[in-house]
Amino acid sequence: MRVFVAGGTGVIGRRLVPQLVARGHQVTATTTSAAKLGLLAQLGADGVVMDGLDAASVGEAVGRARPESIVHEMTALSVAHAGRPDIKHFDRWAATTLRLRTEGTDHLLAAAEAAGVSDIVAQSFAQSFKGARVLTEEDAPDLGNGSMMRRLAEGVRHVEDVVVAAGGAVLRYGALYGPGATDDQVELVRKRQFPLVGGGVGYFSWVHLDDAVSATVLAVEQNAKGVFNIVDDEPAAVSEWLPYLAACAGAKRPMRVPKWLARLLAGKFAVTMMTEGRGFSNAKAKRELGWQLRYPSWRQGFKEELS
Repeated sequence: MRVFVAGGTGVIGRRLVPQLVARGHQVTATTTSAAKLGLLAQLGADGVVMDGLDAASVGEAVGRARPESIVHEMTALSVAHAGRPDIKHFDRWAATTLRLRTEGTDHLLAAAEAAGVSDIVAQSFAQSFKGARVLTEEDAPDLGNGSMMRRLAEGVRHVEDVVVAAGGAVLRYGALYGPGATDDQVELVRKRQFPLVGGGVGYFSWVHLDDAVSATVLAVEQNAKGVFNIVDDEPAAVSEWLPYLAACAGAKRPMRVPKWLARLLAGKFAVTMMTEGRGFSNAKAKRELGWQLRYPSWRQGFKEELS
């Protein structure tokens, strides 16, 4: 197929493009910087500079590529785009990404409609703070309360609503790890600046970059529709995975801080993630996409990546 990857030089995009090329697809991939066109060429794609927040730019890029499938991987979370991660003011730090999930998604869908493309795959993320410890796609995610969480939720809900309504697939990636995805967190762990908050009873669902990419390839090739949780087999409490991550990184055991102090230092969003997060089930993706994970557990993945 002719596949258009919006966001071809991000942590997902730069691993997704060569996988699609290796499977015989003709790939056009976008970047916001002309300096990265060479990288896209090395990955095997026809590179194009595109501003995902400019409807004309998106329409022109998609029109020229004449794709049969569009993959939405646009974010602006790199240091170059957003600066160092700021968990206390996450909505400010992620402001451009939130616009890409709303305005950018709308521009892509409009361009897809104009080009007659019905096969759309878009990224979302697996995060919820209420309900059972492990949630399925049938469970509506609750992204928390408070003004910051509401702003974050708007982007996620918009992607899921409009892409599914357009007949496409939304992939709720778990917490991504692997080269370029967790470097900042690992650095904080090694400096003992990533503490356990309270009892560390919040759950995370992780997924290695390579497994997220393989699921994305399957969704493209199968013209998947609906929502899929793209996570590994082992949702885990922070009190379990954070000390293990520290051990794999050769760091001392994380310190423990009370919730009230963490709220002052890192903000409500960080405390909620660490103490109220829910895990997600990958059964649907494995069943319907035939997805097989290279790293079924973060235990194996952390060890291989960091040891």
